[in-house]
Amino acid sequence: MDNNERMHANESQAECTTSTRFHNSVTYNTLALILAGGRGSRLHQLTDWRAKPAVPFGGKFRIIDFPLSNCVNSGVRRIGVVTQYKSQSLIRHIQHGWSFLDGRFKEFVELLPAQQRTAEETWYQGTADAVFQNVDILQRHDAKYVLILGGDHIYKMDYSKLLDEHIEKAADMTVACLEVPVEEASSFGVMGVNDAWQVTSFAEKPDNPVPIPGQPEKALVSMGIYVFNAAFLYDQLVRDHNADHSSHDFGKDIIPYLVPRYRVFAHRFLNSCVNMASGIPYWRDVGTVDAYWEANLDLISVTPQLNLYDEDWPIWTHQEQLPPAKFVFDDEDRRGQALDSSVSGGCIISGATVRRSLLFSNVKVRSYSTVEDSVILPNVEIGRHARLRRVVVEKQCVIPEGLVAGYDVKADRKRFYVTEKGITLITPEMLGQQIHKVR
Repeated sequence: MDNNERMHANESQAECTTSTRFHNSVTYNTLALILAGGRGSRLHQLTDWRAKPAVPFGGKFRIIDFPLSNCVNSGVRRIGVVTQYKSQSLIRHIQHGWSFLDGRFKEFVELLPAQQRTAEETWYQGTADAVFQNVDILQRHDAKYVLILGGDHIYKMDYSKLLDEHIEKAADMTVACLEVPVEEASSFGVMGVNDAWQVTSFAEKPDNPVPIPGQPEKALVSMGIYVFNAAFLYDQLVRDHNADHSSHDFGKDIIPYLVPRYRVFAHRFLNSCVNMASGIPYWRDVGTVDAYWEANLDLISVTPQLNLYDEDWPIWTHQEQLPPAKFVFDDEDRRGQALDSSVSGGCIISGATVRRSLLFSNVKVRSYSTVEDSVILPNVEIGRHARLRRVVVEKQCVIPEGLVAGYDVKADRKRFYVTEKGITLITPEMLGQQIHKVR
């Protein structure tokens, strides 16, 4: 450890803003880059006006809060966020909620929007190209390791354990991996490994996935989380940029090129996952409306698979100053109540019943209405005598008095978007309401 690193380590013995974890020389010399520019088209109208990482989740968070919080809790506090598709709400959220890092200790969250900064003057063409177009910015931070993350998954992970394993194995690149049933692996990039967990093959969405050695019923799939030695990464990005016919993507181009030529290792998510319920690592791609609805409603169960009540590994976000939730009226036919539900600050349940639902901030549910098995995003007003079941309601909707949704799939499809599993998505546009678009 050199003098600068030793000085920083000593300074970091002060109480952290997140937990009792402290920086060490590895995390201090790591730069994280979160790729947050994707739309997530399978979420349909939920991403019409925002990128997928900006989609609200869990009552008060946005999806990107999870990788950002993992970075801060792991001690990785130099973070770049790469944005492209309809990024305004994402940028605003980061500016409002992630300004607490201390620049005096070289801690930051830096926004890296697509700027056509290379000679070709193109927008980001792929995940690797998004990093390549910012190489000069990354090099100025003089990091030894670069941690590449997706901005659109829900999970808790201690990245310091991933970094330690990368260094211990003298790897050029390390890929964080999930163990999934072989029959489900065809939807992912599948890693073949030897007994030392060095990657020997990689196939994108193969028909016949290679099983894990000694575990024929399971396959190892990429999580889209990578650690590189910084100088090695920059060399490979330049090489890929100059390669003919490359799509400039980590999964499609970089990994297949590196595996037979360099030291690429797989890291088991099981070894770095935080808050596992029953020993099962939690990782969700909430990339469809069905998956989004299911992951949100899992949070209201008695013992959720994702623990949001852990003070040692908190999820950080922009905190609005809101009054507590309020429940009013206690008449026989007009009782304000929420059962088996999660209700956020600023909500008013006025003579209505909410069951098995998750309500984000500032939701107003008027008298004689019922909301069941539903996810209601912020700033929604639900009129009197409305009945909602198995719905996702977008921000800023005003549900008209007496509206019924979630009871008749055929009728709902005439007005709203209905998924294969029968979840109804309602947006202001579907209701004929004109509101400002930044969400």
